[in-house]
Amino acid sequence: MTENTNQNLFPDTDTQTPQRAAGQTHAVGILPAHGIANMIRDGQIWAGGGIDDDQIQPASLDLRLAETAYRVRASFLPGATGSVMDKINKLAYHQVDLRHGAVLETGCVYLVPLKEALALPERTAGFANPKSSTGRIDVFTRLITDFGSAFDTVPAGYKGHLYLEVSPRTFPILVRAGSRLSQLRFRRGSPSHSDAETKRLHEETGLVDGAANIDQGLGVSIDLRGDAHTGLVGYRGKRHAGLIDVDQKGALPVSQYWEPIYRDDTNEIILDPDEFYILASREAVTIPASYAAEMVPFNPLVGEFRVHYAGFFDPGFGMNEAGGAGSRAVLEVRSREVPFILEHGQIIGRLIYERLTDMPRTLYGSGLNSHYQAQGLKLSKHFKSD
Repeated sequence: MTENTNQNLFPDTDTQTPQRAAGQTHAVGILPAHGIANMIRDGQIWAGGGIDDDQIQPASLDLRLAETAYRVRASFLPGATGSVMDKINKLAYHQVDLRHGAVLETGCVYLVPLKEALALPERTAGFANPKSSTGRIDVFTRLITDFGSAFDTVPAGYKGHLYLEVSPRTFPILVRAGSRLSQLRFRRGSPSHSDAETKRLHEETGLVDGAANIDQGLGVSIDLRGDAHTGLVGYRGKRHAGLIDVDQKGALPVSQYWEPIYRDDTNEIILDPDEFYILASREAVTIPASYAAEMVPFNPLVGEFRVHYAGFFDPGFGMNEAGGAGSRAVLEVRSREVPFILEHGQIIGRLIYERLTDMPRTLYGSGLNSHYQAQGLKLSKHFKSD
């Protein structure tokens, strides 16, 4: 367990951030795991009882639910003059005790304080995404801060608590204090990323296996030909299927929760409105060791659907050296108001690559028991393997 020795919950750290930290290669970029550990040590990330070592991922920090959830009428942002708890006091129907586990129902919105709090330096900001296993069971989460005007964003210099909006869409979930549904990345400074840099990176390392479509990020297309032997191209979630314990691995039968989807002669799929699909990219994707990436969650220019709730890709994902050769991007897809036809090879999202401040000491899949390294089409860790 990693603990800080600073007893002040929100210390004044503004003068503690140099232009370039000791051992840091770049003054701007995404912080790797050891940079996050340094933030914990310096009291910039804090939690009662400390931070568990395994919360620290190669380029992000897992966030844990605290002991109480609040069922609220609707999603909200507190705005520049409001606190989250003030809004909760006005909007909450009731409290849910998470100490011994509780069910969060589909179609409901919950606000949950998190165990972690922040005291960020003036040049360090944060941004959040659901964890992969959260997105793959269609649980919609968004991080909220006090006085925040945007979801999943922690402004540079923020000092305060963190809260998570949780809304299960297809399956009810069992959670408890300490459950990890979301993750937070830290960005130092204001790094720029360009298509020219992405093209250079592809030429040097091969970001995808084949020609790269680079236009405001690296294009990711859909695979609707599927497995050469079975023809399996994806899964559609079954409503009213049962409860999912978010902390239990490999326990649930696939057939109870998912309807398999097989290729047809058209190599197309029609997305039904408000249904949830698990599909895979046509390309194998690689994240070089000194970079992290994020999938653009929804781009209205490519169709009326949302793709990839859980958008973080860690350094080392898909790298042969980290045991990940051939890794596909598994995509959580939900159509919007109208049915929408996807065709094999259609671009449905884009990856944005950002440089780390320095080389990580551990890559995704290297000794971390990473569940999704070297993946093809793969459901979340909650389901039994075939």
